[in-house]
Amino acid sequence: MMASQLIPQKWHPTVTPSRRSSERSPAAASGVPRSRRSSVRSTVAASGVRKEDIVIVGGGIAGLATAVALQRVGIGSVVLEQAESLRSGGTSLTFFKNGWKVFDAIGVGDELRTQFLEIQGMVVKSEDGRELRSFRFKDEDESQEVRAVERRTLLETLANRLPPSAISFSSKLKTIEKSSSHNDDTLLKLEDDSLISAKIVIACDGIRSPVAKWMGFPDPRYVGHCAFRGLGVYPNGQPFHPRVTYVYGRGVRAGYVPVSPTKVYWFVCFNSPSPGPKITDPSILRQETEKLLQHWPSELLSIIKSTPDDTIIRTPLVDRWLWPGITPPPSSGKVVLVGDAWHPMTPNLGQGACCALEDAVVLAKNLAEAMKLGTMTVEDALRSYGTRRWPRIFPLTVRANLVGALLQLDNPLVCSLRNNVILPKLVRLGPILEHTNFDFEPLQVQ
Repeated sequence: MMASQLIPQKWHPTVTPSRRSSERSPAAASGVPRSRRSSVRSTVAASGVRKEDIVIVGGGIAGLATAVALQRVGIGSVVLEQAESLRSGGTSLTFFKNGWKVFDAIGVGDELRTQFLEIQGMVVKSEDGRELRSFRFKDEDESQEVRAVERRTLLETLANRLPPSAISFSSKLKTIEKSSSHNDDTLLKLEDDSLISAKIVIACDGIRSPVAKWMGFPDPRYVGHCAFRGLGVYPNGQPFHPRVTYVYGRGVRAGYVPVSPTKVYWFVCFNSPSPGPKITDPSILRQETEKLLQHWPSELLSIIKSTPDDTIIRTPLVDRWLWPGITPPPSSGKVVLVGDAWHPMTPNLGQGACCALEDAVVLAKNLAEAMKLGTMTVEDALRSYGTRRWPRIFPLTVRANLVGALLQLDNPLVCSLRNNVILPKLVRLGPILEHTNFDFEPLQVQ
C-alpha cells in the first residue's frame, strides 16, 4: 500500500550516490505494479506513531540482503540505517560458493561477477618468503567459486534492488520495547524521539546490536588478536595472480587477494592482550602495520604503500558462542536477529558475511510461508529459522575461533612444526572448503 502523506520528510531516504533521483529501481522499471512488488504497509496513526509491517534495523550487508530476499518473495520492508547514506567505508569481503549461491538466489550474482575477479586458488608462505603449500580451488571442488567483493559496491548493488522508499537513513535506534497496546507489536524509538510500531522486527545491526542486548545476549568476546585491513589501489593495473596469498609468522599473519584489475585487499592479524584504544589516524595505522611487517616479503609492504588512507582500518576480532540452553534463541516473539547481531564470528574461515547471506534467504523463505501461504505463524517461522540455522552457525563460530588461535601461536617450536610438517605434508584443501557447502530451497520469486 502507498504510504500516508502524513509521514515526516525524514522517512524518505536520501538518494544514494549510485542512483540519481531520476532513475528507477529495477522493480519499478519492470512495470510490475507496486501492490504486487511489495506487501509492506506503512501508516502514521493519529498519535504520531508510525506503523510498519516489517522493520529491518541496520542497512549493512545483512540488512540489505534480507530486504532484497524478502522483496523477491513479495514481502516489503523498511530498512532503518543510522548513517546519512550507504556506508562507503570498509574494504572488501571474500565470498565462497555458498555466498554466491545466495547472491544468485536474490538476483545480484551476475551483476557482481562482472566487477570482481574469480580467485583460482591459494598459496601459503612463511615470513621469510618460502612457499609452504599451494592449492587450486577447482582441483578440490569443481563447483567452488571465490571472489573478493568491495563492501561499498555490494551495498550499492543491494540497495538498487529495493524500491526508492525502502531505506530510511539518519534513523538510529534508541530503544526497543514491547508495545503497551493490546496487540503484540514492538515499539521502536529513534534518536530523534520518533516512534515506530512494527509487527515484525529483524535486527541486522551488527556485533554491538542493541536489539540483541535487549533480548539478553552477552556482548561479543574479544579473542586476543586484532587486524589491520586495507585496499591497495593500482590505477594502471595490479600485478598479482588471482589467488589468495597467506603469510604466517610468529603471532602475526598476513594475507592479500586481488579484488579487481586495479585493487588488492590485504590484512595483517596480530596478537594483543587487549583491544587497545580506537585509532582512526591513517598515518598511525599505516606506521603500525609497516612496523609489524618490516622484515616480511616486500610485496606486502608495496600493497600497503599503495593503499589510500581512507581504506585503512584497525579492528579487534570478536565472536559469540551460541551455547545450547544457555544463550538465548535468536527470536523473541516477532523480533529476530540476523548476521553479526546474532552470531559474530572471527574471519578465519571467510564465513561471517556468507552466513549472514544464508540467514537472509532462510528467513525470507520462512516468512513467505507464514505471511503468504499461512502454513505457520510468524512466531513459528522465526523459531524454525533459529532451529535450522543454529546447527550450522555454532560449529562454524567455534571452528573459526580455533583456526585463528592456532594460526596466531607464537611458540617457535610450534611454528616450526606448522611450517615444516603440518602445512607441507598434512593439510588438505577438501576439508578446509567443506563448510562452504550449503543447500536451501529456491526462493519463489514474486
